[in-house]
Amino acid sequence: PSKAGAGLEPPPVFTDSRMPKKEPVAEIFESVSDGLKQLYRSKIRPIEEAYKFGEFYSPYMNDSDFDAKPMVLLLGQYSVGKTSFIKYLLGRDFPGAHIGPEPTTDRFIAVMHGQEDKTTPGNALAVSANMPFRGLEMFGNGFLSKFQGAQLDSPLLHHVTLIDTPGVLSGEKQRIGRTYSFTEVCAWFASRADVILLLFDAHKLDISDEFKEAIEALKGHDDKIRVVLNKADAVDSQKLLRIYGALMWSLGKVIKTPECMRVYIGSFWDQPLRGSEWSRQLFEMEMRDLLTDLKNVPKNAAVRKVNELVKRVRLAKAHAYIVGHLKKEMPSYFGAQKAQAKLLANIEEHFLKVHRAHSLPVGDFPDVAKFRAVMEGHDLTKFPKLDTKAIAAME
Repeated sequence: PSKAGAGLEPPPVFTDSRMPKKEPVAEIFESVSDGLKQLYRSKIRPIEEAYKFGEFYSPYMNDSDFDAKPMVLLLGQYSVGKTSFIKYLLGRDFPGAHIGPEPTTDRFIAVMHGQEDKTTPGNALAVSANMPFRGLEMFGNGFLSKFQGAQLDSPLLHHVTLIDTPGVLSGEKQRIGRTYSFTEVCAWFASRADVILLLFDAHKLDISDEFKEAIEALKGHDDKIRVVLNKADAVDSQKLLRIYGALMWSLGKVIKTPECMRVYIGSFWDQPLRGSEWSRQLFEMEMRDLLTDLKNVPKNAAVRKVNELVKRVRLAKAHAYIVGHLKKEMPSYFGAQKAQAKLLANIEEHFLKVHRAHSLPVGDFPDVAKFRAVMEGHDLTKFPKLDTKAIAAME
């Protein structure tokens, strides 16, 4: 019996040493993007900032990158029907759209959902906190003056954002006039896109130098690429078979993967299909398959975001190990400049040492020439030492 005025004693706790210990409870988030945001902010971004990952690869990510709707990027040479394709998907025109046989779209256009039809200049989009285009500021005013947003109310745009691109011309005639690197901008959009559509015209299959460079910049995103052979109803069945074979041959020389690309054949515009009954049925089935593929994009968006962040973490991990190794090789007091020049001159050897020491996959290492060029602008002595605990936490 307890003494008067004293509180009740707590009941005795019986413990069984055989009972398993409690596992740590995982945090619960409202959505996948909320969880990824929290992980990125707390575990990944500190390492990226410490080893200046954003200057060697893509810029640091913001909350808007995780909250963004899935993105579909359209690439192709001029007059292959990119803008008509978007119009076909939306069932109507969009602000800023120009269609014609000559090169009409001279800018990147982000076609997004909005309550009313309007266009937004690129500079305004790049500084908007709720838009996923903050990273485009790195390309400067030369690019942002050629970038705009088109907003309209369409059911499809509730779920995806479409990116229309300038048509690629052959030879030097357009490259001379560009005030930004077309391939670098394409690579930036490709890393954030969920699907990349390469459009070809059945009448002209040539792949120009700039388009070839743009396709090569998509390396690492092969799983996102879909090929569309447009305006196919304007040629007869026999020619179409030959055109399809020629397209596969051309693509095989540019996209060097053992897998065969998925090609959708059709005519994506608002006019009725031409040709025989057999070919019309084929086009209808192919066009239906592509639309189904695009409808599945929002369903797979969460998995894609996880996949892209995992890719980024693998690159950040390899980058941190490389910088940590180079930092360790530097002298403590004198001759730092000469030592850095010597290290960068033999960078391939040091990549190999890091690869062997930490069993990192070769595919996670950066391009040698690009890494060397960026690192030449930095002082290796100012980087922190390798923080293995932080890297383990990031993993």
